[in-house]
Amino acid sequence: MTMDDLKEKFAAFDRKTLIKFGIGFGAIILFLIIYFVILKPMVDDRKAKFDDKMKKIQEIAQFENDILTMKARIKELQPIVEKNSTLFHSKAEVEGLYQSLSRFAGAYGLVISKIQKKKPVPILKAGIAQQAEELLQQNQISYYKIPVDYEIKGNFLNYIKFKRAVSRAKKMLNFDKELINVVQNDKNGSVIASGELTIVGLPNEFF
Repeated sequence: MTMDDLKEKFAAFDRKTLIKFGIGFGAIILFLIIYFVILKPMVDDRKAKFDDKMKKIQEIAQFENDILTMKARIKELQPIVEKNSTLFHSKAEVEGLYQSLSRFAGAYGLVISKIQKKKPVPILKAGIAQQAEELLQQNQISYYKIPVDYEIKGNFLNYIKFKRAVSRAKKMLNFDKELINVVQNDKNGSVIASGELTIVGLPNEFF
């Protein structure tokens, strides 16, 4: 074997090696192109959808826990709400006080000649210092007391029955001041009762 034969064999070997290397390198490049251009975006998209799904599942679970907590809180507050709704007057009920008392008075043959509501007075919670009303916060007020001047005319016994009926009503109402004058020369024994009564309302209605 001559030197020229060896050179030809080495040359042929180098060509085969280079071709194989080129094919292998090209395959790697093709794989990388396919992966980054096609496969990776698909994988990333599916991963993003999966992460979003897991996030929504966690949010739903949190919402369900919040709903259970709110239901428990509502159940806990229900007795307080029911108590306040029966004892305290809403703003609409205060506005309709004349009609409300007129129904009671009419049942006993009385006539209401005066109903005059005054400015609501805030009653502060325990431990809250007295201060200018414009500086008060709603959470510092326990309730509002609404004074009402009144004048009612009718039979004295019926007036007593009227007051008893009003006192038995669910809504809180107090007769704080009262002056009863007998109507002179009245055969029916009529009197004119005047004074001040107070009703109470919640802070969120009158703040």
